[in-house]
Amino acid sequence: MNTVVITGCTVADGRVADGASPVEDAGILVQGDRIAAVGTRQEILAEVADRTDVDRVDLGGAYVTPGLVNMHTHLSLSLPGAGGDQVKDLNPHELALYMADGARRTLACGVTTVRCVAEKDHADFALRRAIEAGRVPGPRMFTAGRALVCTGGHGHEGTDTLECDGVDGFRRGTRAQLKAGADLIKVMISGGIAGQHESIDTPQLFADEMAAVIETAHAWGRRVTAHAGPAAVIAQAVELGLDCVEHGYQLTPEVAARMAARGTALVPTLLVTRCKEFFDELGVPEWMQCRSLGAGPAHLDSFATAVAAGVEVLLGSDMPPFWSFEGTNATVRELEHMAEVIGPARALHAATLGPARWLRAEADIGTVEPGRYADLIAMDENPLAAASAYRGVHWVMKGGRVVRTGPSTSGRKTP
Repeated sequence: MNTVVITGCTVADGRVADGASPVEDAGILVQGDRIAAVGTRQEILAEVADRTDVDRVDLGGAYVTPGLVNMHTHLSLSLPGAGGDQVKDLNPHELALYMADGARRTLACGVTTVRCVAEKDHADFALRRAIEAGRVPGPRMFTAGRALVCTGGHGHEGTDTLECDGVDGFRRGTRAQLKAGADLIKVMISGGIAGQHESIDTPQLFADEMAAVIETAHAWGRRVTAHAGPAAVIAQAVELGLDCVEHGYQLTPEVAARMAARGTALVPTLLVTRCKEFFDELGVPEWMQCRSLGAGPAHLDSFATAVAAGVEVLLGSDMPPFWSFEGTNATVRELEHMAEVIGPARALHAATLGPARWLRAEADIGTVEPGRYADLIAMDENPLAAASAYRGVHWVMKGGRVVRTGPSTSGRKTP
């Protein structure tokens, strides 16, 4: 079992949002793939003073946090337009390699865990197995498999969704994802930005269909997240036991308050209504750009409403996590937008501990504590002063193994 001692750093994690203090002049002892101890540099060095089999890493005064968790990831994303068409045209072998490349780039950005919320052809399960076996570098993956939609519903055009209708149809669709190995279920309950023949506020499931998904998933111990825009649709799903809302473009104070009371989280994906540069790069058509960018002000107001109501908000970019955008990657840019409303300490929580708790994985990820996986990132600036500090991530460790040192080589790419 390899042993690593990390020094020359200040350690902070999401517990700072609840009043915990960073550990200055810190040391971290890593044994195998897990953190064995965290304390001052002197304390940690004393634990290994007589050992010669220890690898030592001095980060030169950097700030260390847990790796980021991106809760709205599509490694096989294909939006309308020329760029998306290229992805749709990939054969199964090309798709697997394309997604594996995205996973590698994602990890290099400091995103050590992702929650995939609709991937093509169940290729996500093969990719997850490959990453876990060490054949492919990438983040830890929690995945929903294919998202469930009604016939003609949001995203129905792709192989990353499964069309269902009626109570029995949605129960079967849920069970099909569970059979494939889904960690959670994703369902589209309203229209959205990328559907030409719908609007953001188009209801797409009846209450009994939503209930069928939620009841079936919960019976199997899985949580459910929903693509949803309008307040009325979200309110109905929250009362049925929905665990998480994606986007939430049009929340009201009343619905946000109910979400907070019921423990329904929000992944706001603020980037999707403020990313013209990304759309232009992919050749996204004018109708979609107008719908997206036009929804931006209400989307930001909706997010602020959720925050004011006490809703748990979690980081998720929707845009591929590694994508080069506005001087950084999509994950960090999303976190910067969130931090403008919630502040940098709460942003750190929203990017690490909050997602870990939603995933029921807080015993393994999300904090820098003994027993957790050694999924760590380092940057020179203080992330508790500004979320923009994450633009400078220069060192990434996953499971006790250093996977990146030096400037990022991650970035965009369509095939």
